[in-house]
Amino acid sequence: MTEKKEDKDIKITINHDVSRQQSEREEQEPEKKPPEEMSKEELIERLKGLEEEKSRIFDLYLRAQAEMENLKKRTKKEKEDWRKYANESLIKEILPVMDNLEKAVSHSGDENSMDALKQGVELTLKGLKDCLKKFGLEEVKAEGEPFDPCYHEAVSEGEDDTVKPGTVIHQLQKGYILNERLIRPAMVVVSKGGGDDTPDQEDASNKICENK
Repeated sequence: MTEKKEDKDIKITINHDVSRQQSEREEQEPEKKPPEEMSKEELIERLKGLEEEKSRIFDLYLRAQAEMENLKKRTKKEKEDWRKYANESLIKEILPVMDNLEKAVSHSGDENSMDALKQGVELTLKGLKDCLKKFGLEEVKAEGEPFDPCYHEAVSEGEDDTVKPGTVIHQLQKGYILNERLIRPAMVVVSKGGGDDTPDQEDASNKICENK
């Protein structure tokens, strides 16, 4: 869309230039006779002028075409660069996490280092979460929350008299939200409500999530 708009801007600019130059020439040129009142020499001179004008406009057209082609190439390259390096900041943040994981793996051969290894993995996981949080990643709240078909995917139901029907009693897999957009729902087990209290995920999701 931007590329088309820029092409359009170039065309408008060139048209304005042509109109301006034509107006200037018309102001400078003496008033022209009608062709039927012109002599043969004057007609030949008029024809030469028209040929020059045609060549000049054609040259403008070719330059405009060349400029548009260059603009398309620049825009295409910028898009390719953006796709290649859009995740550069995220990758840089994750690199220290990879370093820590590699250190943990290199020390895992020592039988006496299990506690240290566990602590290292926990710290690395925390570092990874903190890194992703900087880029807008949040966990979906699940256990103990009322079942929400917009954020939860009910895998099964379970008995639990300590909570209200339709409450998430167990989380099988965490869900995530990226900058307020759900990218993966949490897979959960929901307490049995019986009858109409049992959440109808597909129906509720279609009705409710459109407004969120």
